[in-house]
Amino acid sequence: MTENKSQTKVHSKTRGGKILPALCSVFGTVLLLAVILSALPLSLPRLFGMRVYSVISGSMEPTLPVGSAVYVETVDPAEIRAGDIIAFSDEGVVVTHRVVEVRPDTGEFITKGDANDTPDIYPIARVNILGRVKAHFPLLGKLMMLYATREGKMAMAFFAFCGLLFRLMGSMIAARLKNAERAEKAPENETEGEDRKEEREEP
Repeated sequence: MTENKSQTKVHSKTRGGKILPALCSVFGTVLLLAVILSALPLSLPRLFGMRVYSVISGSMEPTLPVGSAVYVETVDPAEIRAGDIIAFSDEGVVVTHRVVEVRPDTGEFITKGDANDTPDIYPIARVNILGRVKAHFPLLGKLMMLYATREGKMAMAFFAFCGLLFRLMGSMIAARLKNAERAEKAPENETEGEDRKEEREEP
């Protein structure tokens, strides 16, 4: 009866002890996945030659709400048609407006914000065109602006470090539990071996 109770206690401790390293590993994995998944929409498109910009004004609402992230693909200006939303440089500022008129004779484009009553004052030359808007996602631009700041980058690095730390803690705790189990089983095996040896020596 005593041996059964001791074995039950060992098994209960082992089961309880396995919960902590599992929780650490799961929590660390969740943190790492959150960092990776939040960064993918901003970094992955660049691998396909796209540029990502954040909308900071309401000139294109409701099509492009403030805080949206717009994905701009590089295209030949000759392929741009009226109705396309393009991104262009205006004195160093990136603007995304809709093309309302194409002037093939001068190679210029007349643009207008959907929320504006009148077209933009100055025509857009081909050299100022950055590309055509391929897709946009609301609220993602706010995350992009956050990651662009020093505080955002530090927060991203901090959560990634915490994720790695929790996974490391889970692995260390699990390794210690295995060593403890082996140490507990070793005396039992030695005792069983001695008992068998004594039985063999008996006449």
